[in-house]
Amino acid sequence: MPWHATGTLTALPATAHLDLVAAPVAAALASLDETLAAQVGVTPIDATLADTAEFCARYGVAPEVSANCVIIRGRRGGEERFAAAVVLATTRADVNGVIRRRLDARTASFAPMDEAVALTHMEYGGITPIGLPATWPVLIDAAVAASPEVVIGGGVRASKIFLPGVVLAALPGAEVIEGLARLVE
Repeated sequence: MPWHATGTLTALPATAHLDLVAAPVAAALASLDETLAAQVGVTPIDATLADTAEFCARYGVAPEVSANCVIIRGRRGGEERFAAAVVLATTRADVNGVIRRRLDARTASFAPMDEAVALTHMEYGGITPIGLPATWPVLIDAAVAASPEVVIGGGVRASKIFLPGVVLAALPGAEVIEGLARLVE
């Protein structure tokens, strides 16, 4: 499948290059339906340029096709609940509104970096919705799900994944939510 949102990069079929992604991402990609997996591309990048703004500027990828995955920790009483939220880089996740209510939590916030890394077995700055713990909901903004192609992390800072939003919406635990994100002002 040719990927088009790659800027100056060339994406390769992800299932043939599982060495470029984190172990949980590789396992999840290997278990995807063949039709879905065939739509996923991966490319190596300079790990120092993994953050969205630097990545987009260096490789000519539009921020409008870049999606960020953030790990949210919700709390109610003594119980903690985790979720991933996937939003376009030009937006911000509605953590204290939509996500907090979806988690049925009294409070919700971004999980601390060390905790997010330990729970996902991925590198900070490369955390991706593919390969997350099976018990977590993967909340995907409707704009991401409707995108013909988005770029996300590869579970490590040294790679990026290209895929249609419909593939993200088909991930185990995925929920497409209208209004999950708000435009950055």
